[in-house]
Amino acid sequence: MNESDTATQPANAPWTCPFCPLLCDTFGVDIGPPGTPLKLVGSDCPRARNGLAHFDAAASAAQPQVDGRDCDLDTALAAAASLLAASRQPLFGGLGTDVAGARALYALACETGAICDPAQGKALMHGLRALQDRGGFSTTLAEVRTRADLIVCMTEEPTAHYPEFFRRCGAGEREDLAIETLPLHGDLFDTVALLAALVAGRVRSDDDRVPAELAALSARLKAARYAVLVYESARLPAQGALIIEAIQRIVGTLNRSTRAASLPLGGGDGASTVNQVFAWLSGLPLRSRAGPRGLEHEPLCFDAERLLADGAADTLLWVSSYGPEPAAPSTDVPRIVLGHPAMRLQRGDRVFIPVSTPGIGSGGHLFRTDGSVMLPLRPLYDDGLPSVADVVRRLTDAVKSQTKGRVQ
Repeated sequence: MNESDTATQPANAPWTCPFCPLLCDTFGVDIGPPGTPLKLVGSDCPRARNGLAHFDAAASAAQPQVDGRDCDLDTALAAAASLLAASRQPLFGGLGTDVAGARALYALACETGAICDPAQGKALMHGLRALQDRGGFSTTLAEVRTRADLIVCMTEEPTAHYPEFFRRCGAGEREDLAIETLPLHGDLFDTVALLAALVAGRVRSDDDRVPAELAALSARLKAARYAVLVYESARLPAQGALIIEAIQRIVGTLNRSTRAASLPLGGGDGASTVNQVFAWLSGLPLRSRAGPRGLEHEPLCFDAERLLADGAADTLLWVSSYGPEPAAPSTDVPRIVLGHPAMRLQRGDRVFIPVSTPGIGSGGHLFRTDGSVMLPLRPLYDDGLPSVADVVRRLTDAVKSQTKGRVQ
């Protein structure tokens, strides 16, 4: 890693926010005396403000724990390695880390045969399954900002979860940019299917069954120079991949006569970054494992919630470095937690190791929500904690030492 990636920033320097997959990099942070909460400068984004509220520019006093008792890092690593080495089917969840942490987790997953599923696994799989089955056409934030003249929000306006989204798209700065919200006619499945039929000409806009608002939106899509259909994967219902496929049908139809693309929003807490890393290292996305039969990808069977409910995993390694949430799910299997030092521990957390947050106490890299841009995260101060990558590399070495010479 370059020196510039690890050097702390001066107060009010531009900062890349790690708390949202938009990765806004035009804010600043006011760093007061140690013990003073960090303050956002240049924006009132509630996600950034709430994320910064968990940090105070002071070195953390949090200690690793084994069975609720403080210990040193070596002791915690040895206990965690013992659990993983004895596990018949480990599960890695949460996956709230950066590129370096994801690379280290992949090596540990290969060593232990673990299944990996992020905290936002269900939402992530909507887009992945649609891409695997039908393909797709997506765009970037820069393309939207400079070229799009119509944005259609397919799953309500995204500002509740992505407060800076419209600003990133240039809303308010361009007179030629129109923003629409999909008017529901029945449920989301029915509405998107009907809009796809209207755009393709399979249903006439003057049909009595077609609401006027949806017919008008279809006309505006066909008249736009560059339409972008935005959706949040986390807002989609079960079988949401079918809705994404219908969105892609609309995009494909429009591209025969004009220009259109989709823009999915999601993959926060490192989910899209870890998915990218696993894909380039193995050729497979998350919900995969290196098992006895080689690499296996099971988007339904390897759902973490399902595995824990069925008793199909016997050890959980939970990684959540960006804040106290998301916390590990309540389960009877022993848990190893690599988390934010303020994370509330639960009964069953056998090992806890506090880790640094990329972009706050350590450097790192994350992929943005549009998937084509990876941004560096530079620390605001030294929090005195090891990174996820450092801990997982040492944990992998410890597991190898414990399993050396064992018959598989």
